[in-house]
Amino acid sequence: MSFDVLDEHEQGELVQKWLRENALAIIVGVAVGIALIFGWQQWKAHRANQTAAASAQYQALADAVASKKTDEAAKIAESVRTQYPDSTYAVLTALQMAGVAVGKNDLAGAADQLAWARQHAKTTSLQALIDLRIGRVKLAQGDADAALKLAEAVPTGNYDALAGELRGDALAKLGRADDARKAYETALAAGGTQSVDRNLLQMKLDDLGVVAPETEKPAT
Repeated sequence: MSFDVLDEHEQGELVQKWLRENALAIIVGVAVGIALIFGWQQWKAHRANQTAAASAQYQALADAVASKKTDEAAKIAESVRTQYPDSTYAVLTALQMAGVAVGKNDLAGAADQLAWARQHAKTTSLQALIDLRIGRVKLAQGDADAALKLAEAVPTGNYDALAGELRGDALAKLGRADDARKAYETALAAGGTQSVDRNLLQMKLDDLGVVAPETEKPAT
C-alpha cells in the first residue's frame, strides 16, 4: 500500500537532507543579502554626505561671489566641478561663474561656463534657464538671431516672462519693433514671481513708442 502523504519523521528527514545539500548556497545567499542591504545603506549615507559637502561648498562660493572675492570663488568653483561634476550644485556653480565672467565683460568665458552647465543640467526647467542665459550672452555678443532662436525654443511654462523679455530685446535689436512690443507685452502679462524687472521691462516697451492707429480710407 502506498501513501501520498509523508509522516512527520519522513518530512523531518527530507528537510534535514535538503539543508545538508544546500547549506553552502543558503549561507552564501544570506551573506549576499546582508551585504546588499549594508551596501545600500552605505551608498545612501555616502550620497547624503556628498550632497551636504557640495551644498556647503556652493554656499561658500555664493558668499565669495557676493563679497567680490573672485579668485577665491574661482578656486571653490573648480573644486565643486572636480569633486561633484554630476551634481546640481556643479551646474549652479557654473551659472555663478558665468555671472562673474559677465561682470568682467568676459563674454567668451561666460559662454564656456554656460555651455558646461547646459551639458550637465538634468532637468528641463534648469536647461531652459541656462538657454536663456546663453541667449543673453549671444545678444551681448551681437548675435540677435541666435538669441531669438534660443528664446523661442524655451517651452511654454518655463520662465515665460524671461523668455518674452529676451525675445523682445532680440527683436528690437533686429529692428522688428512691432514684434518686440508684443513680446514685451507678453512678458509683462506673464510676470508673476519670475525674476524680471517689471519697471525696466515697461521702460523697454515705452521706448518703442506707441503704435500709430491706421487712418481710415475715405469712402468713395
